[in-house]
Amino acid sequence: MDDAKRTDLFENKPILLAVLSLALPSIIGQIILVIYNMADTLFVGLTENYILINAVTICMPAYMILTAISNLFGVGGSSVIARSLGKGNEKRARRASSFAFWGCLVVSIIYCAIIAIFAEQIADILGANGDSETIKHAAYYLRIAVAICGVPTAINTLFSHLIRSQGLSFHASFGIALGGILNVALDPLFIFVICGKDNAAVGAALATGLSNVIALLYYVFVFIFLKKKLIVDISFTKKMFKDGLIREVMLIGLPACLMTLFENISYAILGNQMGRLSAEALTGVEVAKKVNMFAHNAVRGMAQGVLPLIGYNKSSGNRRRMRKIVYTSGLISLGIALVAAAINMIPFTGKALISLFLHGDVENLAVRQNYAYWFLFILSIGAPFSAIAYTVISFFQAVGKAWRSLILALLRKGILDIPLMFILQAIATTDFKPYSIALATPVADAICCIVALLLFFIYIKYHGHNRPEASVKKVERNNTAPQLSE
Repeated sequence: MDDAKRTDLFENKPILLAVLSLALPSIIGQIILVIYNMADTLFVGLTENYILINAVTICMPAYMILTAISNLFGVGGSSVIARSLGKGNEKRARRASSFAFWGCLVVSIIYCAIIAIFAEQIADILGANGDSETIKHAAYYLRIAVAICGVPTAINTLFSHLIRSQGLSFHASFGIALGGILNVALDPLFIFVICGKDNAAVGAALATGLSNVIALLYYVFVFIFLKKKLIVDISFTKKMFKDGLIREVMLIGLPACLMTLFENISYAILGNQMGRLSAEALTGVEVAKKVNMFAHNAVRGMAQGVLPLIGYNKSSGNRRRMRKIVYTSGLISLGIALVAAAINMIPFTGKALISLFLHGDVENLAVRQNYAYWFLFILSIGAPFSAIAYTVISFFQAVGKAWRSLILALLRKGILDIPLMFILQAIATTDFKPYSIALATPVADAICCIVALLLFFIYIKYHGHNRPEASVKKVERNNTAPQLSE
């Protein structure tokens, strides 16, 4: 995207159109990512081999750490790039993207090496619980999908953030979507044809790894064919260690990284506590989490999509436009969350969604389905609160307010919900204990939402108004920018 088109998108295009231009591809990419994350479990589940199912399932937290690494450098880098462009400082934007790339590359290589060396021990810690067969198949998955193909996976997500930061939302999201679509297509081929049911974990890992490698090739082609238009730069330069770039990228990216990590820790504890009560409750909450992911990821896509738009207008001084972008994207996210919550809560639609994951010849099927529906109902209560909180967290990341973003990220997952699981369970009656554990999530979302709104409106009161030079700067740009052709 050339300077004139980027300026038109970020500064002049009607708010709703600008928001949708950047957010829609991101939302679609995130929804496909949900399907992608479910694919391995769904296809391995068709083998009806619970050792293999458990082996693949327990690897997900280790796999998601790659996303946390990408977010650390990608969200931080994206915020710095967008704000640098808002100030007209393309050189600083290039240096920020260079550091984000090399930082992500080095950290992901170190992480993948650790997985390769300690795959069996990590599988045991993640939930294999000493079972040698589960450990063996989980180690296969970890070494192929994470250790060997983990770097392309991390770099894919990083590139998605960095490319989106200069307004190329379609290209940013298409690479992620491509990986997801390929994984869904390749899973049955590798699991049932090439590797066979007995080696389903290996087949799933190969399909996942190959999908991410192909997605990385797509981003390479983007860099080659759009080289002259891209501000994103991956060359190694000493200048990327100057001007406080490292500190700024890391501080802004840290909340996004920790939020991903604590989401996985929180869900692991939620599953652990349910498992202690009954196998039926554990199955129910796992299914409910999967169904609830669609709304959550759609809201995440909206927040990620408009992050560059917010950061750019904050730095360019057009705080009025910045406010309107936040309000518009926030209302759309809230609408998505309310519609999704209604669909999940209505018995007909909610139970239909649950039946996609829970059906067939399953022991105590009716009990598991009942648990799943009511857990989904409870989790959906928090969806509107979570949408607002996520909007504000992303806003503070966009404008470079790291500590506010970090506080809210930890409130949303970690500080509140984990203690609440134990507190609410302790005070609940025996029959209500499973539901009280699930109730911790919407309660934490509601509290985080209130704190987020307070911090947001305090910030807007003092920093949400146009700088005097903003209008002058915009006029200068409009006078010097080349005219766009029809």
